[in-house]
Amino acid sequence: MVFCSKMKTVLFSLLLIAHTSAKAQVYIRENAKSQQADSVLTTRAGALNFLAMGDWGRNGADHQKEVAAQMGKTAAAVNAGFVVSTGDNFYPSGVISEQDPLFRYSFEDIYTAFPLQCDWYLILGNHDYKSNPDAQVAYSKISRRWKMPARYYAKTFAINGDTTQQVLLAFIDTNPLIAEFYKNAEYGPNVRSQDSARQKQWLDGLLRHTSKNIRWKIVVGHHPLYTGGSRTEGYDTKAVRASLNSMLDQHGVDLYLSGHEHSLQHLKPAGKTHHIISGAASEKTAARLVPESLMAASAYGFWVFSVTGNELLAQAVDDRGKVIYKTAIRK
Repeated sequence: MVFCSKMKTVLFSLLLIAHTSAKAQVYIRENAKSQQADSVLTTRAGALNFLAMGDWGRNGADHQKEVAAQMGKTAAAVNAGFVVSTGDNFYPSGVISEQDPLFRYSFEDIYTAFPLQCDWYLILGNHDYKSNPDAQVAYSKISRRWKMPARYYAKTFAINGDTTQQVLLAFIDTNPLIAEFYKNAEYGPNVRSQDSARQKQWLDGLLRHTSKNIRWKIVVGHHPLYTGGSRTEGYDTKAVRASLNSMLDQHGVDLYLSGHEHSLQHLKPAGKTHHIISGAASEKTAARLVPESLMAASAYGFWVFSVTGNELLAQAVDDRGKVIYKTAIRK
């Protein structure tokens, strides 16, 4: 009986709400600013709306088609302007050229809904490094919607057409930031050709010299800095955190968006930057709350963002179209 009492105390002290079903397991810290209970998509008039997904290219297998169908419905509901991919675009080993049939079987033939015929802004994951990463850059000249002009790049978006209120998205390549990759037989050849110091100088300058019209700064990278998944203490997580954390804090980055973990997560460590993981567009793995977590979900799905001048609304949507978590980051 004493043991049971202690267990109850431990569970209560976590201050979380757990929701479990056959399809998903969602943990939400009780003090998180969430409206989870309504499970209905919220729309924002006059917002810049976009979807974010990651870890997806499996020729339609493992719920990729189901997630794609819900992405189409959600994009229509919020009038999404574009889609962001957080990397690992083609499993198991990337693509070999811009003519690789996986572009058709894992992308063009899967995301067919009319609302998804918009611009897709993509980055490279570690699996994309196993073959020819630059083939994905080259595909930008073939596909109208595939936008990867380089291994890292930036794009500015106006909120509701107002150029005095803009969102800066920096799309980075985290693979060269991981020292262990340089010795890896699969990743090494494509990592060693990169200049990680030059990329960090570019990112530092981009974030430092932003226009006064930039209301929000978002950085998109494949590897998370914090995670409640299997890679909480992984060498890759630690390496990217050591490389980027101080820069994100220094320049007041509002959101770091990543994938790699096959789950949906929201974390808020010390500092200004929120961390959201969207890596469950075609596989789900276990997730849990860690000290930095506000939400962790082992669920297939993606995120939808609605950005106004004073609010960034983030909603996690599963493969059935249910909103399993939502939170608002406010200025």
